[in-house]
Amino acid sequence: MPPTASSPHTSGTARVRLSPERRREQLLALGVQLFSQGSIEEISIDRLAEVAGVSRGLLYHYFGSKQGFYEAVVQCAADDLVAQTAPSEDPDPMVRLRHSMAAYVDYVVDNLAGYRSLVRAAAGGNETLRRIYDEARAALTDRIFRPEGAGELIPDTPATRLLVRGWAAFAEETVLAWCAEPDGLTRDDVVRILSDALPALVAALG
Repeated sequence: MPPTASSPHTSGTARVRLSPERRREQLLALGVQLFSQGSIEEISIDRLAEVAGVSRGLLYHYFGSKQGFYEAVVQCAADDLVAQTAPSEDPDPMVRLRHSMAAYVDYVVDNLAGYRSLVRAAAGGNETLRRIYDEARAALTDRIFRPEGAGELIPDTPATRLLVRGWAAFAEETVLAWCAEPDGLTRDDVVRILSDALPALVAALG
């Protein structure tokens, strides 16, 4: 349920004096919550301030503009995605991959509206949002390549990096399409299909 200006959390926010750093963190946390619901692009700066229990001037003070606030929230959400999908330390590279893919699927399901919003924003003309998206995607795909001796899943070559980029796009589109129309596939089916697809692609290189 979206937060409201009359909720206990936000009414308490207006009364509590916080340090500038804590206040900014609090505003970003609210923004990430709105982002997960897909509503942050549509909400006005006045409504943002009302929900946060602060003046609109304070939002401008910390973020400069609504767009500045939106970009900071998207960066925070992207960092959260990377953190939540961190691979396990299992020595088996396929176990690590399945762990990361399961976490990725769960993240998209739990934050579906916001994730779709991020993908749309990355396809738009905002260079900052595109950079945030590209950096998050790079962080996720770079995990596929491990230092020598750490349980390598696939060799790190220009060809395999190209394949991983294509596989990442396939994984994203598959999860989003599955969320829209499950078509008899379970969450475990999706995780297995995406995980098994990567080594199969690499094997096709010969």
